[in-house]
Amino acid sequence: MKTSTESETLLVGCAAGGSGDRLDAARPIVDEFIARRLPSVLIFENLAERTLAFAQLAKRANPSAGYEPLLDQEVRPILEDCLRHGISIVSNFGAANPQAAAQHLLRMARELGCPPPRIAIIEGDDLSDGRGRELLRPLLPSECAGRTFVSANVYQGAWEIADALRAGAQIVVTGRVADPSLVVGPAIAHFGWSRDDWHRLAGATMAGHLLECGAQVTGGYFADPGLKDVPDLANVGYPIVELSEDSTCVVTKPRGTGGLVSIRTVKEQLLYEVHDPGRYLTPDVIADVTSAVVEQAGPDRVRVSGVRGHPRPSTLKALAYFEGGWLGEAEISYAGPNAEARARLAMEIVRKRMGGDIELRFDLIGRLSVHADDKGNLMKELAPAHGQDIRLRAATRHDDEARVDQLLREVYTLWLCGPAAGGGVRTAKRQRLSNVTCFVERETVPAAFRFVE
Repeated sequence: MKTSTESETLLVGCAAGGSGDRLDAARPIVDEFIARRLPSVLIFENLAERTLAFAQLAKRANPSAGYEPLLDQEVRPILEDCLRHGISIVSNFGAANPQAAAQHLLRMARELGCPPPRIAIIEGDDLSDGRGRELLRPLLPSECAGRTFVSANVYQGAWEIADALRAGAQIVVTGRVADPSLVVGPAIAHFGWSRDDWHRLAGATMAGHLLECGAQVTGGYFADPGLKDVPDLANVGYPIVELSEDSTCVVTKPRGTGGLVSIRTVKEQLLYEVHDPGRYLTPDVIADVTSAVVEQAGPDRVRVSGVRGHPRPSTLKALAYFEGGWLGEAEISYAGPNAEARARLAMEIVRKRMGGDIELRFDLIGRLSVHADDKGNLMKELAPAHGQDIRLRAATRHDDEARVDQLLREVYTLWLCGPAAGGGVRTAKRQRLSNVTCFVERETVPAAFRFVE
């Protein structure tokens, strides 16, 4: 194995850890890339199961929608600099509609006066057509048979991203790929790794895993005042990894930004959502971090090495979405002496008026919310408190939209129908999708890339 040198280093920065993340995160990363003059890739990790479900609903309502709604605000401020300085952009902000996202990016470049960028989209994750439904039908639980199918997506991997970059793509837009594959693909393209170079692929996978949640690894989700202090968290810098040919990586952040990169922030993120540290399954490789070495390499610099890899799984994870009815929630506030008692009375009024044929959830925010359960069991264990302010939340989910509307009205009428001194009512309703996971043989769901003109 070659010894890594600075000339072999690939810089990868993550400017979003989810849809709706901060819109100013990319600028310091891009400035850092320009200053360092090394091969660089900017990723936006926008997609989660919930995000993709909303994107599928948006596409159903409007065939030109279904991609990241903040795409323009995320990319426009840095697009011109990325194209001028050869900084590749790789992102799953295509969500349910990569084609439409690519067209938006082409329009954006034209409006900025940039030469048309070469944009590739990755296809093969969407199993929403008739062929996809037939493929998934025998793999899904029997209870899915009577439900209305909406869409399905399979988690694709890194190789098509690598192929697109090697073919000259400046921007790669994906739908559902595994989050770490956004980093593994550029690493394969840059270093020329083989398909069975399991240890290197595993190292890049964990580098991608460290990046995928944005500021979590630079102190964001780590911060706990007085216990785990993080400087200037309001200006937290989003992460950059320096990836070497042997797949060792150094986690850091842009100079002059807030936040913290330490052994503890990196270890927390390294184990985040990893069900088995010895067998972290991805489409590209099975990663093993049980022998990984995490060491401080300087201020806000942490080196991760020793990740091992095993041959990739024969199957790919797929998510099938079905209509899940409606979710409605309403809130009203009570304050001052006896506030909790008035909130509890309001809760009982709503429960009686809704009848016993519908499942309801109530929370006393400020008294009992996070640790409550759907049956209200913990409510009975707490003695009423005085002099508090309580926000009563009522929620239900139901296939019949009219029943959800009824709940929202019942909470709204508490304004006048009592108990005393309620106020600040807010209501919300949205259509729901439910999802079911299954596993498909990867040969049955091939992925590919193509350029968008």
